Order: sequence, then structure tokens, then C-alpha cells
Amino acid sequence: MASRPWRGLAPALLWGLSLFLGLPGPVWVQPSPPPQSSPPTEPHPCHTCRGLVDSFNKGLERTIRDNFGGGNTAWEEEKLSKYKDSETRLVEVLEGVCSKTDFECHRLLELSEELVESWWFHKQQEAPDLFQWLCSDSLKLCCPSGTFGPSCLPCPGGTERPCGGYGQCEGEGTRGGSGRCDCQAGYGGEACGQCSLGYFEAERNSSHLVCSACFGPCVRCSGPEESNCLQCKKGWALHHLKCVDIDECGTERASCGADQFCVNTEGSYECRDCAKACLGCMGAGPGRCKKCSPGYQQVGSKCLDVDECETTVCPGENEKCENTEGSYRCVCAEGYRQIEGVCVKEQIPESAGFFSEMTEDELVVLQQMFFGVIICALATLAAKGDLVFTAIFIGAVAAMTGYWLSERSDRVLEGFIKGR
Repeated sequence: MASRPWRGLAPALLWGLSLFLGLPGPVWVQPSPPPQSSPPTEPHPCHTCRGLVDSFNKGLERTIRDNFGGGNTAWEEEKLSKYKDSETRLVEVLEGVCSKTDFECHRLLELSEELVESWWFHKQQEAPDLFQWLCSDSLKLCCPSGTFGPSCLPCPGGTERPCGGYGQCEGEGTRGGSGRCDCQAGYGGEACGQCSLGYFEAERNSSHLVCSACFGPCVRCSGPEESNCLQCKKGWALHHLKCVDIDECGTERASCGADQFCVNTEGSYECRDCAKACLGCMGAGPGRCKKCSPGYQQVGSKCLDVDECETTVCPGENEKCENTEGSYRCVCAEGYRQIEGVCVKEQIPESAGFFSEMTEDELVVLQQMFFGVIICALATLAAKGDLVFTAIFIGAVAAMTGYWLSERSDRVLEGFIKGR
């Protein structure tokens, strides 16, 4: 295969752009990898079968609507009786049952196509419900509503109102699942027939239960008010039917480190770090220290930083002292830098001239160019601005400049780059 011209041009353009911007080389932008996504969960076969039957029934409605309804009632009734249960109509319906991307539907249809044909030609009259006949009775993928599992057992709470109507029976309507009730917020128990912790019975009769939330810190209560508490959450104490916050910082319940202090919160507490100036503390800031850390001293009620540079002299030559929080450090004085632990004077490099790296041959060529320019300029002046001599002068200068640059172009380009 012939190479495309832009394949060689793109790297050159990138190199030129990086050179212009002063970058060390071409910058190749790598596309970020796509985010990892969890694989989609496959639907239960019963749900796939239900979707297939729903699509089949829609196909029946579509084929009747598309093929009839033109106004000639007698003719339509005669033709409809033949088309209604024909193989042609079945094929038309099955062609549109599954979408192109629904692989589970296509797989199930392939497995059950003979059953669908048997129902179409022989079982419609005695079993008009295709879902019940195909998905439940024949394929045994589904159960009646309110039941679950291989044997289609009743869900907790009964088949009429599974989980009391306040939860979802796991596996309901399928041949799988555990039948456990996943109750709504506020409801609990095997069949969601009780109020869970933090809720109370606001209303109950033989068929319905209404659970409402207790006041914030209450676990058990008789009503929604603050004074209706019967049991409190952890970190709270029951006092005259009210839940009162326990101050763990004032008791032995709090457990903080030696360099931490306790802060009470609603129902709990937090341990926060002492200030750097403190060795142990009773609260935040340098004014709550039990003792000052090394490098700090007591000034009034606070532990403040000691400026060691006022008394400490750095022993090294050409060094100066810099105070830090709780300590100090010795650094080289301005104009000096540290080499192997010693501060030495910085050497400022002399700037090199543009012609400092020219060879002798290049200087000779440059001299010849200079004299050539002078001669051409004098000839042009002698010709009093004649256009022919002026053109010759410009051409000569351009030729000599091009010759000199061709001999030195690589070094000139490298010099300009280094100069940046």
C-alpha cells in the first residue's frame, strides 16, 4: 500500500511546533482510556419471555391494522378469516418480535419457535393467554404473580398482597429468587408488617399499616414529638422521655491521643490534633497548651516560636541563619551556593558572542563577502542608481549570504536554539 503524504508531514509539523514553543521535543498526545464500566446484568429469562410475548401481541395488533381497515367490510371479513390464523401472518409477526440488539430475545425465540408455532396452529382456542401457556406452563420460566421459586411458592404476606404491599418479594413471578421481602423505608419484619427502628405506628387496621419517623435521636418512640422517645441512639441518654446528648469529652468514654484534644458532637465526639507549639493540649491553638514544644517558649498564656537566629550564629563561612517555625536552618548567603557542604561564590558565566565559535575558514568567507558587498555598493553608486547595476548588487549580496549560510546553517540554527 502506498504511503500517504500526511504521514510524513505530521511528525515534521509537530517537531516544528515544539521547536517554536521551546519544548524539548515533539509532544505526542495519547488519548485517555475509556472509563471502565461494569458489565450489564442479564435479565431473568422470565422477563425476557414476558417481553417476547408483549412484542408478539403488539405484532398481532399491527398486522391487523396494516392489512385491513379500508372500508370494504364484507371483503375484509372474508379475507380476515383466512389471514387471521395464517402462516403468513405468523411469519410477519415473528419477524418483528425481537429488536436487532436484543440477543436474549433472539436466543429465546430460537429455542421456543416450535412451541410458538404449535400454539398458533393448535392451542390458541384452549389456551388464549400466550404468556401463561409459553412462559409458565411450557418453558417453566415464570410463576404466577405473588409466587416465586422453582415450585412457585407464595411470597411472605400471601399472593394477594406480597410483603403486605410495603416491599418487594425477591424473585416474584419467576422461577428464581429467595422470596425474602425487601421492605420500604420504615417497614420491617418477615412480611413488612412492622415498623422498623426509628419509626412508630401512626395508623394500623386489618389491612394497612402506616409507619412515621421518630424524632431525630430516638430509636423507639410512641409519637413524632421530642418527648415521645422510648429508646435513644448511641451517644444519647434517655431523660424524662427525651434523648439528651452525652458529652463524651467530659467522661472517660472519649479516647484521644496524647497530642490531641476532644471536641463533643451530637451523639459522638471528635479527636483533633493539637497546635504544633503544644506538647499536649486542652483545646485548639497555642493558647491551650499543657506544655510548649521544643523551639517554643511560654509568653503569657501562649506558646510562641523562639527566634534562634537572634542568639545562634551559623558556624560555616558565608552562611546565614533563617528562622523557621519551632527551629532554624543555616543557608548560603546571597551570591553563594552550597557544594559538598561548603558555600562557594557563584560564577557568572560570560555571554558568548555570535562569532565566538566561528572557524578560521568561516571568517575568511565572511571577509570576502564584506569586501564583495563594498565593491558592489561602489559600482552601484558609480552607475548613479542604474537599475541593472542595482539588481546585480542585490543578487551578489544574496548569493554571498546564501553561500555563507549554507556553509554554516546547522551551527547558526543550533546557536539560535541555545540562545533561547
